[in-house]
Amino acid sequence: MPDFTDLTPLAPWREIKATEAERAALDPKTGLTMLTQMSLIRVFEEKVLELAAQGLVHGPAHSAIGQEGGAVGSALALRPGDQVNGSHRAHHQFLAKALSYVAQQGLDPAEPFAADIRALSKRTLAEILGLAQGFCKGRGGSMHLRWQESGNLGTNAIVGGGVPMAAGAAWAHLRAGTGNVVYTYFGDGATNIGSVLETMNLAAAWKLPLCFFIENNRYAVSTNVGEVTAETRLSARGLGFGIPAFRVDGMDALSVRLASEEANAIMRAGDGPVIIEADVYRYFHQNGALPGSAFGYRSKEEEADWRARDPIDALARLLGERQIIGAEAVAALRLRCQQMMDEIASELIETHEGKKRIVPALWPEESFVDYGLRGDLSEMAGARYLEADAVAGPVAENVKFIDIVADVMERRMAGDDRIVVMGEDVHRLKGGTNGATRGLSQAYPDRCLGTPIAENAFTGVAAGMAADGRVRPVVEFMYPDFMWVAADQVFNQIGKFRHMFGGESPMPLVLRTKVAMGTGYGSQHSMDPAGIFATSPGWRIVAPSTPHDYIGLMNAALRCDDPVLVIEHVDLYNSRGPVPAGDLDYCIPLGKARVVREGARLTVLTYLAMVGKTRQVVEEMGIDAEIVDLRSLDRAGLDWETIEASVRKTNNVLIVEQGALGTSYGGMLADEVQRRLFDDLDQPVLRVTGGEASPSISKALEAAACARAGDVAAGLRAAMAAQGLPVAG
Repeated sequence: MPDFTDLTPLAPWREIKATEAERAALDPKTGLTMLTQMSLIRVFEEKVLELAAQGLVHGPAHSAIGQEGGAVGSALALRPGDQVNGSHRAHHQFLAKALSYVAQQGLDPAEPFAADIRALSKRTLAEILGLAQGFCKGRGGSMHLRWQESGNLGTNAIVGGGVPMAAGAAWAHLRAGTGNVVYTYFGDGATNIGSVLETMNLAAAWKLPLCFFIENNRYAVSTNVGEVTAETRLSARGLGFGIPAFRVDGMDALSVRLASEEANAIMRAGDGPVIIEADVYRYFHQNGALPGSAFGYRSKEEEADWRARDPIDALARLLGERQIIGAEAVAALRLRCQQMMDEIASELIETHEGKKRIVPALWPEESFVDYGLRGDLSEMAGARYLEADAVAGPVAENVKFIDIVADVMERRMAGDDRIVVMGEDVHRLKGGTNGATRGLSQAYPDRCLGTPIAENAFTGVAAGMAADGRVRPVVEFMYPDFMWVAADQVFNQIGKFRHMFGGESPMPLVLRTKVAMGTGYGSQHSMDPAGIFATSPGWRIVAPSTPHDYIGLMNAALRCDDPVLVIEHVDLYNSRGPVPAGDLDYCIPLGKARVVREGARLTVLTYLAMVGKTRQVVEEMGIDAEIVDLRSLDRAGLDWETIEASVRKTNNVLIVEQGALGTSYGGMLADEVQRRLFDDLDQPVLRVTGGEASPSISKALEAAACARAGDVAAGLRAAMAAQGLPVAG
C-alpha cells in the first residue's frame, strides 16, 4: 500500500463568529446605524414588491428581503473610496453602500431622515420603475444600478458577469496605491460560473484587493445548491486558488462586519483577494412577492426556521439586551421608514381613472432610446489629423506593417501611463506570437500584462479598468474566434456598458485582434470578426490596411472613450508602405473612409487585406472602378458622405470581403446601401465573400473557403456585365 501524505492548502479556510465579548462591546452608534440601514432597506424592498404586485414595476423585482445582514454588515466595514458591484439581486447591497456614503457619520434611528437619504431612496426607486430621474435615467431598472460617486460600480443581470469587472477596478486601486478595496457580491449559482472561477485565479495570481462575497441563499431560482455542486460550503472554492476564505452566518450582521474587517485587513496589506461566504436566505421567490413554498421547491417549515433568525430582529434583540434601543423605538423606526417610502412612491405614482399608474411626465422621452450608445467623440477635440496624401515632410519608405504596430503602441505608452497592454503571451516571445508587442514588457513591465488563458476573465478585468477611468486597457485576442469564449464580457458588458447605465459612462478600451485566414489554423482561429461586432451595439471598429493608416487609426482608438475593435490581418503584417518619418502622433478620423482608386463605372467597398488585393485585380483587368477603403466599419463610423458620393457617380456597388458568408460584414452593409441609395443603383448590390463554412486545415480547402483574386474578378465581371460592359478574360 502506498504512503499517503495529507497536503496543507496554501490559504486558510475559517468560520468566523462574533464572541459574546464582542457583542457586549458593540459600539452603540455602529449598532444603531446597522439597524437603521437594514430597516430602511427592508421597507424599501417591501415597497418594490408592493408596486410590482400592482403591475407598476416593468420587468422583474428580485428582492433580497432576509439578506440585509450580509449587505449592511459588509458595507459598513468599507471606506468611502472602496467600491462594490453585484448581481441582479442587489438592491440591498446598492443601498447599503450608498447609505454608508451619504451618511458617513452614521444614522440615528430616532432622528428624521435627512434630505440626502430621502433623495437616495427616491432615485433608486425611480430607477427600478424605469424613470428618467433614476441613477441610470431609467435604462437600468432593477438589475442595473450604478452610482459611481458612492462606490457602486454597477449591478449585473448576467450571473457572475460583473465579477471580472470588479477585478479590473481592484487592479486600478492596487496600481494607484490607494489602499482601497473592491467587493463583488454574487450568489451561490455564480460560484459554478466559469468567469467567476477564472477571476478568482487571476485575482490570486495578481494579488488584487478584491473580496468575493458569496451570498449563499441556497437556491438558484428553484434549484437547491446541493443539486448542482458536491461541496455546498462554497467558500471552499478559495482552497483551489490559494485565497483565504471565511464562512459566516449572514443573518448575523455583526459577525459579517467582523469577517469583512478581517478580509479588509488582508487586502489592504497587499496580500491579495479574500472570499467571504455568508449563509443567508431570501424570504421570497426568485422574483415577486410569493414565498418559495408557493412554487413547491421549499417547505413552509424551512422558511419559518429561517425567518426566526431574521437579521433585523436579531440585531434589535442584541441592542435591546444592551439597553441601547427599546422595542417601541424599533417599531417607530420601521413606521418612519414606511412613511418615507409611502411619500416617495406617491410622488412617482398617481391614480388615474381609478387605477394607479406612473406619473406620465416622469418617463424618459422616447428620443432618448439610443442616446449614449456611443459617445459624441468630443474627446477627439485637438487631435491632429493626417492623411497619407497630405504628408508634407520627409517620408520613411517601405516600413513594415508589424513594426508600426509595436512602434505606435510604445509611443503611446511612453506618453500616457494610463495605457496598459494585456493578453496571452504579450510579455514574452519578443512581442507575442507576431511581434506586435515587441519591447513593451521591457520598457513597461508593470503595464504589459501576460494573462492566464482565460479570455472571459481578462477581458472583463480590462472592462473594469476602463470603467474605473484611471486606466486605458489595450486587450489582445490572439485570434478573433476567441471572442466567443469572452462573449459575455465583449458584448453584454463592454458593448452595452455606456448605454445600459444611462449613456454617460465612458468605456475607453481597445481590443486588438488579427484575421489569420490562410495560415492553416483551421476553423477556430480564422474568422473575420467585423460582421459580428458591427451588428452588436456599442463597439466602434477600425480596419487599417496600410502602415500609415494603422498609426492614425490606433492613435484615434486610444483617444476614444468608447470601446474600439482594431482588426489587423496577418497578410498585412509583412507588407510595407510609406509613413511620415519620425511621426507616430497623428490621427485619422474615426468615421472617415479613403478613396484608394477613382473610377466612374463601379464602386467597390472593401477593407483590410482585400483593399490591396482588389486594387491589383481591378488594375489587371482594366476596369473603371472606384475602390473605397472603408477603414471604420461600425454603423456610426461608416462614411456615408464618401460612399454616397461614389455610388451617385457610378450607380453600381460591389462589396468585397474575405471572410465567411454566415458572419459576413457585407450583409449589413449591403442592406444599408440599398435602403439609403436605392434610387441611385442600376442593379442590386453585388457581394464577394468567402464560403459558408469556416476555413479548414487543408490548404486546398482553406483557400476555397476564403475569397480570392479569382472571386474578386468574377464579382467584377458580373457587375460590369449587368451594365452591358463585358470584361476581357
